[in-house]
Amino acid sequence: MNTELAKGVNWVGHLDWSVRDFHGYRTERGSSYNAYLVEGAHAALIDTVKAPYAATLIGQVRARLRERPLRYLVCNHAEPDHAGAMAAVLAAFPGVTVVCNAKCREALGLYGDTTGWTFQVVKEGDKLDLGGRTLQVFDTPMVHWPESMVTYLIEEQILFSMDAFGQHYASGWRFDDEAPLDEVMHEAKTYYANIVLPFARPVTAALAKLGTLPLKQVAPSHGVIWRSHVADIVRAYQDWVVSKAAKKVVILFCTMWDSTRLMAEAVAEGALSEAVTVKLIDVNATADTDIVAEVMDCAALAAGSATLNMGIMPRLAATLTYLRGLKPVGKAGFAFGSCGWATKGAEEAAAYLGAMQVEILHEPITCRFRPDAATLARCREAGRLLAKRALTAGGETKR
Repeated sequence: MNTELAKGVNWVGHLDWSVRDFHGYRTERGSSYNAYLVEGAHAALIDTVKAPYAATLIGQVRARLRERPLRYLVCNHAEPDHAGAMAAVLAAFPGVTVVCNAKCREALGLYGDTTGWTFQVVKEGDKLDLGGRTLQVFDTPMVHWPESMVTYLIEEQILFSMDAFGQHYASGWRFDDEAPLDEVMHEAKTYYANIVLPFARPVTAALAKLGTLPLKQVAPSHGVIWRSHVADIVRAYQDWVVSKAAKKVVILFCTMWDSTRLMAEAVAEGALSEAVTVKLIDVNATADTDIVAEVMDCAALAAGSATLNMGIMPRLAATLTYLRGLKPVGKAGFAFGSCGWATKGAEEAAAYLGAMQVEILHEPITCRFRPDAATLARCREAGRLLAKRALTAGGETKR
C-alpha cells in the first residue's frame, strides 16, 4: 500500500474495515482514521486514531522515525476518532508537545486527564517550523465542532483538512486516483450529507478562506487523499454548501398493509411523467444514511405513512427526525398515507415536513384502508406537481 504523500510525509493511520455504525451513520464500506507523519529536522504527527488502534499507529510512527524523536502532535479536532489515541502516543513518545487551539485544549481536558501534557496553543495563521518544513494552522469553527482547525504544509502545498472532504471508506488505496472515483465521490457526498450538511455557513467561510491556498493535495481525516481530483471535490462542496438542487423527486414511505405503498407508487408514477429523476424509498428497507444523501440534493419531497396507534409509523418518524436535525433546505412537498379510522399518520408526516421548513405544495392525501381509483389519481396528480416543481430546480438556496 502506497502511504507516501511526499518524501518524508506519510499516512500512518488505521483502516477500520468492519465498522458499520458511526454514531448513527451506516458505514457500509467501513472507514479509515487518517493520521499523518511530517518529517523535517523535527517530526510532527498530525492527528491520531481511535483509542483501540493506538498500537497500530505507534508502530507505524516508530517504523518511520526509527530512533528519531517525535517532537509535535498536532490535534486538529478533539473528537475521539481523531484524538482517542493521544494519551497512548504521548506515553510512547515522551517529550512531545501537543499543538492545538485554545478551544481544542479545553475539549481534550473534558474528554480525559491532560495533566502533565505539554501544550503549544496556536491561533489563526500561526506557523510551526519543523526545520525545512513549515506547518500553518487555520481555524475552521463548526466544521464541524467549535474547536475544529486544519493544518497546511506550506512547502508541499498539502492541506490536512480534518473532517472536510472526507469519506467513510476503507480501502487498500490511499489516493483518489487509485480508487474507483465513482465510489469515492458517492462516499464523499454521503459523508457531507450526514456529517457536514447542517454547517453550510461555516463551511462556506472555510472554503473562502482556504480557497486562497495553492493545493496539490487534500488529506482528510477519513477516506482517501485527494491529489488528482482536488478541483472536483472542491467544486462538489461549492455545490453542496449552497444546496444546489437537482431535478429530482424523492418519495419516502412506510406502509403497513401495502395501501400506503400503492399510494407512493402512484405518486412516483405521476412524477415520472416529467423529465425528472425519481427515487421511491421504503424507509423500512433503506438506511437513513443513504436516504439523507438522496434528499440532500432533491428539489421535491413526499412522505407517506400509514397510521399506527393514532400516529405516524415509528420508522418514518425516525427518518424525518434525522432529516430535521440535518436541516436540508430548499425542498417542496407534501404528505400522504392510508389509515383505518383516523388520518393521524399523514397529518403527523405533514407536521414533520413543516418542521423541516419544506414548502407544502398540497394538503395531506389520505384514504381509509385501501386507496380507490380516485385516490390513486390524486396521488398521480400530486406526483406531477412535485415533478413540475423539480423541473424549475437547479438554483441555489442560501441558509
